[in-house]
Amino acid sequence: MKTVKIQIVLCSILVAGFLAGCATENESQLQAKAKISKADAQTTALAKVPNGTIKDCELEREHGKLIWSFCFTSPDSKDITEVNVDAITGAVVNVEHEKGGK
Repeated sequence: MKTVKIQIVLCSILVAGFLAGCATENESQLQAKAKISKADAQTTALAKVPNGTIKDCELEREHGKLIWSFCFTSPDSKDITEVNVDAITGAVVNVEHEKGGK
């Protein structure tokens, strides 16, 4: 009886994980919803890190917002600066500095 309960719990976890995976939007779906282009968002983000070089960029949903997320390196530092630009409004929603890179 205990084995059956364990199997039911494991199956429930697997199904929940599968359904959660199906619920996430893929990149083309996110691109279709973005009103701000990657190039425009990049220009906005670069204004926050004038001497920065883009290390990584992705379009993602974070805290319910669709954002362009840019990670910058600077020639005079090993730190990473992450700048998030709202993909709907074009506003900078967050600037975060991470010591020593990712």
